[in-house]
Amino acid sequence: MLTDDGVPVEAVYEPCTAGFGGSAGARAEPAADTPAIVVAHGFTGSVDRPAVRRAARVFSQRAAVITFSFRGHGRSGGRSTVGDREVLDLAAAVAWARTLGHRRVVTVGFSMGGSVVLRHGALYTDGSEARDAAVRVPVREGRTGEHLGAHSDAVVSVSSPARWYYRGTAPMRRLHWVVTRPSGRLVGRYGFRTRIATEDWDPVPLSPVAAVPLIAPAPLLLVHGDRDPYFPLDHPRMLADAAGEGGSELWLERGMGHAENAADDALLGRIADWATGALPA
Repeated sequence: MLTDDGVPVEAVYEPCTAGFGGSAGARAEPAADTPAIVVAHGFTGSVDRPAVRRAARVFSQRAAVITFSFRGHGRSGGRSTVGDREVLDLAAAVAWARTLGHRRVVTVGFSMGGSVVLRHGALYTDGSEARDAAVRVPVREGRTGEHLGAHSDAVVSVSSPARWYYRGTAPMRRLHWVVTRPSGRLVGRYGFRTRIATEDWDPVPLSPVAAVPLIAPAPLLLVHGDRDPYFPLDHPRMLADAAGEGGSELWLERGMGHAENAADDALLGRIADWATGALPA
């Protein structure tokens, strides 16, 4: 795929396997009648990471699935901006799902990807409201209007932060060192295969907690583990309070850690069931 600011992004499409016993194969019904789930991985992830492939396998039993590597990750071009311009990568993936014929698309994001799906849900709409996508997405993000239909019909955010620059846990302090220090970026490049941009955010992008009120009327699901070592429970609760009760749900998962690595098959199956059930007919 090519993003609106010209970054090549690797992506994988997998048809729905429902009715095939979970084996590879396309669903018999037309793509227009089959929902698609677009998976946004966490920082240092990629399409070929085992946790991402496992999520795709579970999701494909309920819907078609698109996985992709954010910029600076895997075989995608560019450099990671740790959640800022990555919204353009997600928009390109959602638009691709629609060009393949899927009329209903759900975005499911984990950790950094969780913050990206929230911001994407706020910035991209179906054009039926006053918050038109071409107006909502800042010019600095390079939007050209090429990716029409880049909005999501439902949003699932797993293990997302509520606010930027959080350093309240040891894992987040280590992550900030990786992102902000030259020696840390070398570790990111050669240790985690993640190429990180050197520029600071300017301006600071819309925060997750500021984004969630703008996602409605699209349904929103927030999922967070009570043993998340990166973001304590005040983050999902802050997001849920900002979203309000209309069309949003919060699942606090007992014993769960952080993001896609901590999401077992049972939870992924429940997320997929919610995602496909929340979509309009």
